[in-house]
Amino acid sequence: MAETKSVKKKESSKLPTPFEVSMMQVEKAAKMLKVPSDILNFLKVPQRILRLEFPVIMDSGKIQMFKGYRVQHNNVCGPFKGGIRYHPLVGMEEVKALASWMTWKCAVAELPFGGGKGGVVCDPKAMSIKELERMTRRFTKELANNIGPDVDIPAPDVNTNPQVMAWIQDTYNTHHYNNQTGVVTGKPVEIGGSLGRNEATGRGGFFVINHAILKGHLKGISQIKGTSFAVQGFGNVGSNFAKIAFDEGAKIIAISQVEGGIYNPEGLDPHKVEKHIAKTGTILNYKDAKNIDNTALLATKCDVLVAAALENAIRGRIAKRIKASVVLELANGPTTPKSDAILKERGITVIPDILANAGGVTVSYFEWVQNLNHDSWTEKEVNEKLYFRMTKAYDGVFVNAKKYKTDLRTGAFIMAIDRVVKTLTLKGFYP
Repeated sequence: MAETKSVKKKESSKLPTPFEVSMMQVEKAAKMLKVPSDILNFLKVPQRILRLEFPVIMDSGKIQMFKGYRVQHNNVCGPFKGGIRYHPLVGMEEVKALASWMTWKCAVAELPFGGGKGGVVCDPKAMSIKELERMTRRFTKELANNIGPDVDIPAPDVNTNPQVMAWIQDTYNTHHYNNQTGVVTGKPVEIGGSLGRNEATGRGGFFVINHAILKGHLKGISQIKGTSFAVQGFGNVGSNFAKIAFDEGAKIIAISQVEGGIYNPEGLDPHKVEKHIAKTGTILNYKDAKNIDNTALLATKCDVLVAAALENAIRGRIAKRIKASVVLELANGPTTPKSDAILKERGITVIPDILANAGGVTVSYFEWVQNLNHDSWTEKEVNEKLYFRMTKAYDGVFVNAKKYKTDLRTGAFIMAIDRVVKTLTLKGFYP
């Protein structure tokens, strides 16, 4: 056992940081595009980094200090845009990477936004609802002069939700003495949120994989019906993707959460799995399914592996054990560069995160537009617009990958960087 832990620790220590990974991806695509070094240097670094330490009164009456971050990477194409996550492992390198990926994700989807990201170091599962509210409101107060509908627009991310966005919106408006609905997206529909936003990332991922199948771009897969999927991560994104794919005839054969997963080669009903989790508090011990660990899920024989957990999920030796013919990245940065190279060498198609999970920020854009216009759209309108954006983005990425004779990830970065560089060139730098 001790030897196994030592090997894992050794492997982990060799991993580049998420921000280093994002820079490798940018540099590779920029080299193909022949982006001048001075412009590349500008694109790589965040324009602004906010590091906050703030007090919160806990239910015990004692004051606890929290660390928070907001990284504003690039606003060449529009206001900064990106989620806020609550997690014990939130760190500056991670937030910098996520902000960078948001810049390129927005550019791939042709949204008038730049990239931003934020987070608070905390364990929300160990906090009461009132403690979460007080922490959110204090964090927002500290950020209040650096966010806004034309400046930087937060959204939900890991362990945050529409309720958290409602607290941010209310605190911001109290601080600024106004009633701006567009200061955040992903908020409840009752206070200006958009229909379809909750399912948007999972639905957008489904639109992309289904479009790729219909185009005949995925070897050995001719239709969504009967295609087998293993879903790592059954949070908001993974669960919505699984339910949408299942309803369209896909076979979901494995699903996992942090504690492990379940497997049934005959298929699982994700709607019923969701009810099981709500009832028991765990995905494990589901009837008619075998308990498996997360490594076993990644190595499940299936057509499509959906990586919908956290960064660096596909790393080390696991890339050599993956039996899927396609990896769909619904998490941010789930594949390390070394694993990416292994998957490419093995002929496994990777549909990259900055394309596959762009559905969330796309519907956030729709929400923002509705807020600015004091309008609201039907869910059908939202989903139709999302389908158009996601399929158009996929087609653009595919064309760039073919043009430059590279993989879809690099094709996506080429497409994104080219858009940002052209916008920057037209605008110029303020002397």
